[in-house]
Amino acid sequence: MVSTRKVHEPERPEFHEWLQSLALSDETRQKLIDVSDRPQDLLVGQEMVEILHELNMDDETLQAALVYPYCQRHDIPDDEIKEVFSEGIQKLIVGVRRMDAIRTLQPRSGGKASETQIDNLRRMLLAMVEDVRAVLIKLAERICVLQQIKEEDEETRVMVARECANIYAPLANRLGIGQLKWELEDLSFRYLHPDTYKQIAGLLDERRADREQYIVDFVDHLQGALDEANIKAQVYGRPKHIFSIWKKMQKKQLSFTELFDIRAVRIIADRLQDCYSALGVVHSIWKHIPREFDDYIATPKPNGYQSIHTVVVGPEGKSIEIQIRTHQMHQDAELGVAAHWKYKEGGGSERSGYEERINWLRKILAWQEEVAEAGDLMEELRSQVFDDRVYVFTPRGDVVDLPAGSTPLDFAYYIHSNVGHRCIGAKVAGRIVPFTYQLQTGDQIEILTGKALNPSRDWMHPGLGYVHSSRARAKIHTWFKKQDKDKNLQAGKEILEQELSKVGIPLKEAAEACERFNVQSLDDLYAAIGGGDIRIMQVVNFLQQRNAPPPEVDPRLKTRKAVSKASKDSIVVEGVGNLMTQLAKCCQPLPGDPIMGYITQGRGVSVHRENCDQLNHLLDQHPERQIEVNWVTDVTGGFQTNIDIYSVDRDGILRDITTVLANEKIGLLGVISSSNAQEHTAKITLKLEVRDLHSLSKTITRLLQVKGVSDVVRLDH
Repeated sequence: MVSTRKVHEPERPEFHEWLQSLALSDETRQKLIDVSDRPQDLLVGQEMVEILHELNMDDETLQAALVYPYCQRHDIPDDEIKEVFSEGIQKLIVGVRRMDAIRTLQPRSGGKASETQIDNLRRMLLAMVEDVRAVLIKLAERICVLQQIKEEDEETRVMVARECANIYAPLANRLGIGQLKWELEDLSFRYLHPDTYKQIAGLLDERRADREQYIVDFVDHLQGALDEANIKAQVYGRPKHIFSIWKKMQKKQLSFTELFDIRAVRIIADRLQDCYSALGVVHSIWKHIPREFDDYIATPKPNGYQSIHTVVVGPEGKSIEIQIRTHQMHQDAELGVAAHWKYKEGGGSERSGYEERINWLRKILAWQEEVAEAGDLMEELRSQVFDDRVYVFTPRGDVVDLPAGSTPLDFAYYIHSNVGHRCIGAKVAGRIVPFTYQLQTGDQIEILTGKALNPSRDWMHPGLGYVHSSRARAKIHTWFKKQDKDKNLQAGKEILEQELSKVGIPLKEAAEACERFNVQSLDDLYAAIGGGDIRIMQVVNFLQQRNAPPPEVDPRLKTRKAVSKASKDSIVVEGVGNLMTQLAKCCQPLPGDPIMGYITQGRGVSVHRENCDQLNHLLDQHPERQIEVNWVTDVTGGFQTNIDIYSVDRDGILRDITTVLANEKIGLLGVISSSNAQEHTAKITLKLEVRDLHSLSKTITRLLQVKGVSDVVRLDH
């Protein structure tokens, strides 16, 4: 017997009729009505509500599940969700949206995680720990998607099924939600191995009536034996899942007829001692198979699963698997962390909520290890999201994400500057620890504070180990800088006045430098000079340039307003001309670059550099759209590209760079420059028009010879 969910029915009842069909309280029913003034758009949401209702989820979760597909379909912004529905629904939907970062865990060729991906994964992890209900909504949504793609093309079905089998099913398993785990596995298996799925389903359907009658007779016999022994327990036949059958066949190299647990029974006992009493009754009636016995009550599985498993030889010599557990163990096995969401409503103590979050965090970290088989991408994820971060908790159980090696002072300054400034001690798990203690994932930290702001200069000393994060060190530095501001202000004013008098510039002209050095007033400028944050000669040089006559424009430099497009005959598609092609903006290929084509929908062939990450990602999803392309021998026209130039911040650097461009006959389309006043460095981004890769390479070589230029990098966009 196979348990399947029938969703996305062609003739779903009208919305209010559907609500009446669910075993909801009047209050819950009304709350769903309140957020459903557009029932024609809520079909998928209704399916999600049914799934989550079976998990005993709270009203707010059901409301968020009902409207989540609508919000996604119409791309409703987060702030608007809060206005249209409520803040609670908004927070849950934002959490579910962050779960989309999970897609980054899917293997990609040459997969290096970008900073954005890593940041999204970190946010996803925190959202999962902060409110596990977002995870449950996402898992329900994936089940609905697996049902809806039945009529899609094979490529789409396989892509979605692989994602659910590799990512979401292990996550549901880690969180102990057996009810959703089995559905995700069975539905994914149906698309990934359709022939095997149909074969096993057919074998299960054969003589179903005989097998079900056999189970009914067995259950009646066993229930009578338990009642006679005064053991309070109920006996049920339990459904079998096709994926678990196939997995066991593969693991033990057995045929379908050799499996022990095609026939399965579950005993739900009132008390723990009744479980072992029931086991004694079972083994006294039927002979058991010793190698098939497992006691997961004494030794729970990593996800917290508890049950006794035994296989006996029943009537007619047929093997039957029997699972024995208490009601609470059954609840935990089916619902996992979903059974513990009520602490958020004040059902448990503050300590209990904190411990639950630590428990979820550990399970999620363990799930991450399960899916850590995606090569370079997972190595990057492990190093940047897990290995170099610690996830700790406030006394209220809120999660704080800090760099690995952080100390209690780093934690204090993360909470608030004044908490750090007034910190006089710290407790971890109720025990006093030194300021140099390195925090560990799962620690709960309490900061002890005094009335006065009293940071120590020793805290900034890198060799003493008081703070690890640059954020905390910067806040301490800022505090001391403010204390010395009056002294620095006077000293800076005197120094600047003295230096400006040497070049004949009055002190009042210094106001023109405020915007350039990002300060609010002249006093701030004087204080920054006196404190060493701004170098005096930088200010003097800037004011000299402001007062000097404008330089003559180099006549050799020809700057254009717009890039001239490459000839449509620059690309040959598999030896055929006159096909619509376009150069991809994500990597901006130039003649001389190895290139590859990707057939788009309605926009012809998009031409990419062979090493383009975006191209590799597209081909992972649609490899059949790859097409060979080549540059023609005599390419004409100009091609746009961008470069970054890193250099010292000196007078005349831009003039020298534009001179090189003029000499090489390179078109300049735009310039963006920025400087770091403290490090005296500059970054100059140029938008250029070049003939081909050779002319760009030659120009980069010339630019590297300019005094002060340390590096020139070609950009991908």
